[in-house]
Amino acid sequence: MNQILFFGLLFAAMWFLMIAPQRKKQKQHDAMLKALGNGDEVVTSGGIFGTIVSVKEDRFIVRVADNTKLEVGKSFVSTVLKKADK
Repeated sequence: MNQILFFGLLFAAMWFLMIAPQRKKQKQHDAMLKALGNGDEVVTSGGIFGTIVSVKEDRFIVRVADNTKLEVGKSFVSTVLKKADK
């Protein structure tokens, strides 16, 4: 009985210290991705800075230089530097 209680408490501690904060962070990241649109300046997880020029269902088209555009998966956008004025 004591072992079951110990493992139950261990699981509860892991949940509150590791799993719950990660889920909260993932929800915030998903909300940020849904709010992105044309003209927003972003940084990818690979460290590429650019401006979103088009939004597709599962990816963004990001302009990184004059006449240079990249297609980036939505989940690879890590930070928004500046939102476009709309």
